[in-house]
Order: sequence, then C-alpha cells, then structure tokens
Amino acid sequence: MTASPVGPRLGLRANAAQFLLLVVVNALVGGVLGTERTVLPLLGQQEFHLTAYTAALTYILAFGATKAVTNFFAGTLSDRYGRKPVLLAGWLVAIPVPLILIWAPSWGWVVAANVLLGLNQGLAWSTTVIMKIDLVGPRRRGLAMGLNEAAGYLAVAATALATGALADHYGLRPAPFLLGAAYVAVGLGLASLLVRETRGHAHHEAATHQVAEGAHRGDLTTRQVFGMVSWREPALSSASQAGLVNNLNDGLAWGLFPVLFAAAGLSLPRIGVLAALYPAIWGLGQIITGPLSDRFGRKPFIVVGMLTQAGALGLIAGARSFGWWATAAILLGAGTAMVYPTLLAAIGDVAHPVWRARAVGIYRLWRDGGFAVGALLAGFLADVVGIRGATWVVAALTAASGLIVAGRMYETHRGTRRPAVDREDLHLPRSTGRAGLTSG
Repeated sequence: MTASPVGPRLGLRANAAQFLLLVVVNALVGGVLGTERTVLPLLGQQEFHLTAYTAALTYILAFGATKAVTNFFAGTLSDRYGRKPVLLAGWLVAIPVPLILIWAPSWGWVVAANVLLGLNQGLAWSTTVIMKIDLVGPRRRGLAMGLNEAAGYLAVAATALATGALADHYGLRPAPFLLGAAYVAVGLGLASLLVRETRGHAHHEAATHQVAEGAHRGDLTTRQVFGMVSWREPALSSASQAGLVNNLNDGLAWGLFPVLFAAAGLSLPRIGVLAALYPAIWGLGQIITGPLSDRFGRKPFIVVGMLTQAGALGLIAGARSFGWWATAAILLGAGTAMVYPTLLAAIGDVAHPVWRARAVGIYRLWRDGGFAVGALLAGFLADVVGIRGATWVVAALTAASGLIVAGRMYETHRGTRRPAVDREDLHLPRSTGRAGLTSG
C-alpha cells in the first residue's frame, strides 16, 4: 500500500523515533510485571504461610481477570478518546502497586495490588501494541509485534533475574519492589512528555485501505466485532483460543514453577535463573519469529509453537534437575516466541483499521483471561494431584489448542489465501452459506 501524500506517513522507517520510544515504554511495562515473577510465589509461601495452591494463586486470578477486561476497554477507549490518554491512565494506576507490595500486611493487600497491576498492564501494554500497529501500517506487523513483545518479555526476564538476586541479598521485601517503583516513575515520565498520539495514522490507513470485493468494510458494531473475534470468524477466533491457552500455561509457570523448584531444593538465585530463562528466550525469539511470519505466514509458527510449548511442559513435569528444567524453560520460551507476536499480527491482518483496536482489545481479553483460567485450574489441580500432575494436564490442553489452530485457522498474512472479512462470517443479516471467507 502506498501512503497518500496528505496525512501521516505509515511505515517503520518513517516513524522510527516514536516506534523505538514505544518499545522502551513497553519494556518498562514488562519490567513492572517482572518484579513479581520470582518473588511473589515465595512471598505467599514464606511470609503469608499459604499452604493451599488455589489460595496462593488468587493474585494471578485477580491480575488475569482484571487485565482481560481492561484489554477490551483499552481498545474501545483508544478508538474513542485516542491512544495516549489510555496509556497515561495505565501508568497512573501503577503508582501504588510497588508500595502496596512492600507494605502489605496480609495476602488480601497483595491481591488488591494485582488488581491495579492488571489495570496497568491492560491499559499500557494494549495501547503500545495498538500504537505500533498504527505506525507501521500493514506490511511490517510481524516485525512490529516481535519487537514490542520482545521488549516487554525481555524486561520481564531481566527483572525476574534481578529481583531473585535482590531477594537473596536483601530479603523478599522491600528491595525487589523498589525496582518496580523506578520503572513506574520512568514510564510515566516518558509517556507524558515524549509519546505522541497515533490514532491519526489508523484513520489515514482506513482512508486508503484496500479491501477485496465482498469483504466487509469498517461499519461494524462492537458486538459484531466481539462475535467475530470470539467464535464466528475462523482465524480471529482460532487466535483467541490459542492466546487463552498460551496464557493459561504461562499462569501455571508464573505461580507454581518457583514453588516446584524450591521444593526440589534449588536456591533463590537458581530459581531466579529459571524464572528469567523462559521469558528471556520468549523475548529474544520474537525478534526472529515476528519478521519471519511476515515472510512465511502466521499459521505455521502458531501451530508449531503451541506443540513445542506442550512438549516443554511435559518435560518440566517429568524432570527433577536444574539442567533439565533449564532445557525445558528454553523450549517453553521458544514455543511461546513462535506464538505470541504472530497471534497479534494475525489479528492485525484480518481486522479493518477502523475496528482493529477493538479487535486487538477483544483478542487480548480472551488471551489474558487465560491467566485467570490458569490460576483456577492449575491451583485446583495442584491441590488434588500436585504441581507435576497439573503440569501434565496443561501440557495436554496446550497440544489440543495447537491442533485446533491446525484444523481451523487459515493463513492470514497479506491475503495470500483469503481477503479481509466477509459479511458471510458475520451472518449479516443471516448466513447463506459456509462460515469462512471467500477464496482470494
């Protein structure tokens, strides 16, 4: 697509400064999340004396449920009021989070802090995703999402490693969470002073957007978009279920694996290494997998990635040594790197620019709802059959999700097989044939 001479310019090179700034901002968003990955599961066990896994995972349930709902509203609000106000709101609600975690007198305060953390991540991370898609236009979405998610999860990894070392030297509180407070201060400052609004780029793309004959254009209600992303449209709904299962197994890794490793006698620094290794490979890998999906398509990476995650979870369930767990963490990170940016890029491929922010928000609602589902399911299973048994069950669910994508999802990149979104998929006003898009 060639940009009009009037209006914002689309493309990574034309918007390099703002794009890189948003990469840094998203790294800070990920860093705030990373302060919990090593420390909080052990804090619940050692300082608050939680014995039931279901109770211990309530903070992930609170985080996931809040973030999921906030993702939905982030997309809608950013369409209505602009991207930057939503980003600023995300940073403002993060201010109390590290302070509450430092001084929390009971586990209920920790859960409350994670409600605010869910708001922060849902507003700030969703908005940086939307803003990067706005800036780069249709040709480099895979690269854009790879860089965005890489920045976020490399920061998660680095912070998990750093907080493990801080906790080993200074205790579980307050030192690890002071790092989070610094991230919030810097992130709010950058978002306030340097980040510029990008909604105009989306409007410009919409004005020049090319759709295939018979494809639905931009006049969809939020209810129609929700139905498409959730169950009606094959690619969008396949991406949503895969995203949910991906974060279901990430919730298991976040909440229970540090406890499993501690029970095996690993030291805090070694637990920190394992907690960091998985998101580090995840983050670095996305720099490669995102651009490769621009070249070879989204579906192969999603299918192989989900199956790789399943194998890695099975290895974690069966392993009993640091070396094997490290190998499994690398595989789990590699599988997630294949999946994470390509799912977002697939949503961007199919969605019209006018309702793309809403589609991203709804997809992220389902995806991050996986944290809540994972906390409930993993906690219940771990209480009944132990952490290893819970991990085996989640491995099977992850494999099943990959097979669903293989059977139902079509390739979305650059309309190689099908055009954008057909009215037939929306059943507007009624379905007259198969559910799916006409061949391109």
